[in-house]
Amino acid sequence: MAVERLDSEEVHPEFPENGSVATENTSSGVLREYDESVAPYLGGFGKYQKQLILLTWIPALFIGYSQNSDSLLLAQPGYTCKSATVTLGNTTINPVSYVNTTNYSRTAYIHGNDSSNDINKADCLCFDRKYNLSIGLVQNVVTKWNLVCDSTWKVHIAKFSLLVGLIFGYLVMGVLADWFGRQPVLIVSVFFILIFGLTVALSVNVTMFSTLRFFEGFCLAGIILSLYVMRIEICDPGNRFMMTMVASFIALLGQLLLPGLAALCRDWQVLQAVIICPFIFMIAFICIFPESLRWLLATQQYEKAKSLILQINKKNRVDSETDVKGIMPELERELTKKPKKTCIVKVVGTRNLWKNILVLCVNSLTGFGIHHCFARSMMKNKWENTTVSHNSDIHNMMLSSFYADYYTMAGIAVASCLAMCPAVGFMGRRGGLLMFMILTALASLLQLGFLNLIGKYNLHHDTDLKETINRKFSIAFSIIGMFSSHAVGSLSIFFCAEITPTVIRGGGLGLVLASAGFGMLTAPIMELHNQKGYFLHHVIFACCTLICIICILLLPESRHQNLPETISDGEGYMRQPLLPPKKGGEQPLLLTNSELKDYSGIHETPVRHAASSESNTANVVKSS
Repeated sequence: MAVERLDSEEVHPEFPENGSVATENTSSGVLREYDESVAPYLGGFGKYQKQLILLTWIPALFIGYSQNSDSLLLAQPGYTCKSATVTLGNTTINPVSYVNTTNYSRTAYIHGNDSSNDINKADCLCFDRKYNLSIGLVQNVVTKWNLVCDSTWKVHIAKFSLLVGLIFGYLVMGVLADWFGRQPVLIVSVFFILIFGLTVALSVNVTMFSTLRFFEGFCLAGIILSLYVMRIEICDPGNRFMMTMVASFIALLGQLLLPGLAALCRDWQVLQAVIICPFIFMIAFICIFPESLRWLLATQQYEKAKSLILQINKKNRVDSETDVKGIMPELERELTKKPKKTCIVKVVGTRNLWKNILVLCVNSLTGFGIHHCFARSMMKNKWENTTVSHNSDIHNMMLSSFYADYYTMAGIAVASCLAMCPAVGFMGRRGGLLMFMILTALASLLQLGFLNLIGKYNLHHDTDLKETINRKFSIAFSIIGMFSSHAVGSLSIFFCAEITPTVIRGGGLGLVLASAGFGMLTAPIMELHNQKGYFLHHVIFACCTLICIICILLLPESRHQNLPETISDGEGYMRQPLLPPKKGGEQPLLLTNSELKDYSGIHETPVRHAASSESNTANVVKSS
């Protein structure tokens, strides 16, 4: 009887297990299998889909301008006190020229033989300053409202504004994109960024500027997120990564071209208007850019999906009669169903999906957070303790310092994206992310620990040589760390967009992008505290890299995989081994729901019949 009961049991993977969610009552498998059934019926990655991808690339240039505009609008200038002398109590000292060579240090060029203590005290007593901007602008926000000395903290608050606006925008717009659609979020964001962005150029004080920059960042987040999601959902599995990387390269091109654009504009208000005005052309997306068909099918909006399918077939010149899998008949039968939308909060009830999203959030936070640590380490000692005698030398050093730092950062980002393409193509998403995270951890740990040991025993008498070696190794480790940490952050965002189901892809991607924003936010926080606690900050993120290395092993591999459409599909993305099994018949430890179905039809086999008959015979002989 026991054998009969076991054989009669069937495996039902659709029933909810402990800690998992039940399968949604959605349409048939034909409409749910977008990449396998619907996309081939529409002509695959055809001409119309490629045109839509091209439309998502063009705004990436404007996004690159907006994301990096703080480096010009809020750049700290060098300045010279116009007074012949500055009186400090009973002491009269010579004027001083200050050059803000980077975001991390300031160099004083003394006109005379005054002590450094007197110079620091006289810094803020000079109210008649001559500013020297080295960024191609005649005037920016700092020089317009004299945001130096005691008002420097207002500059950091202004930097907070854009980043905090981006963070809140990612969180809110991601949820709205899942509920109302990708296209409405994009159009509304474009409309309001034109209003707030152009109003920023008309700011009358720094408070108004900071407030409007928050709302500009909020709307910019909606544009970035909606374009990213639609680009992922349009592409087929083989082109998703490269199409995303092309958009990243275009955004980096905007970063590289921004100083030249500033040199042409000359004034920060004109520059702000020039950065925002091109978004006007995106208003035409109302007519030429449709809603995501994948999202319409996943949320059971079949009326809109039907009209969009007919439109795409007409654009791609696909014969609708070649419907082998019966897409249109199935769609006709499902028209009576009501739309069913999902919020990101439902991910809390899942067993695997929330863990994957959480791991990628931590990776994104760590990658962009530690990037600032490497950047500061590379630049902090570059221009310290330098003395010159002429204002022309000061101006030349300011020019060379800004452009060297700016283009070094941009060049490292470009090199990182270039390296991601072959690495991810060869090792996959998980393998590439793991490799770049290991490089980041090694660079960080070597910079924190190895440099302290250099010269401890054999170079302790030669201090100058020891400092030179430390500085060179620190720069080398910083470049490697910036290179790999940028790849970690970018790849984490893309990875999340692939493994998050279509019904909550906006919310999941918003969480990871917001985590990246929190990582970027550490830079102005450290600047606000005058880099106090920098070492502890670096140590914490270095420890996070070690934790991330372990957690990455728990992620699934999404290369050449279809995008999950529902939460139950997302739960089916299980962890697979990094290396293929050695034995051909060996099964992975964790199986997907589709693989579990192969075991549901196991019944009595000749081997089991023989085993059971031998057991019964042995029992009879023993009893007799």
